[in-house]
Amino acid sequence: MNEATTLQPRRLRFVRRPSPVLVEHRPLYKITQLLLVLHMSSRSGKSTLPRLHLFNWALKSTERIQKLVDAAKAKALNMTAWGFDPALAIAIRFAVAEDLVEPTSTGYQLTEKGRSFITEVLKEASAFASERKLLTEIGKDITEGMVETVAKGWESA
Repeated sequence: MNEATTLQPRRLRFVRRPSPVLVEHRPLYKITQLLLVLHMSSRSGKSTLPRLHLFNWALKSTERIQKLVDAAKAKALNMTAWGFDPALAIAIRFAVAEDLVEPTSTGYQLTEKGRSFITEVLKEASAFASERKLLTEIGKDITEGMVETVAKGWESA
């Protein structure tokens, strides 16, 4: 027998191992951030989708969120663009499915169940402490009008 005919094909063996999911991509984390923004930095617990993406994008870095804090104080949003994150879109869909937020004609709004959920989160002082501090500084001063003005610039570009 020659060597080529005696070789047996080897079988590949795959072992499934757990892999960590980044905090940024955990649905419950994103849902809670979304509810915090609606509760702490949105009038009547409502916001448009572009505004929610702005906050989501800003909360990813201290430099970005500081720009949002400065814009709130100056009452002028001087950012030209921000990212739209698929993880936030997924979190919104889960939040709607769980009746934590509901769609409106212009965006999304906290439901009573969502208010109860975020109230429970806020009882724990260490939960989302940095986000809470920054959202408190921003307050409700990043308005829909400010976001809309920037977004209109996208259409003309």
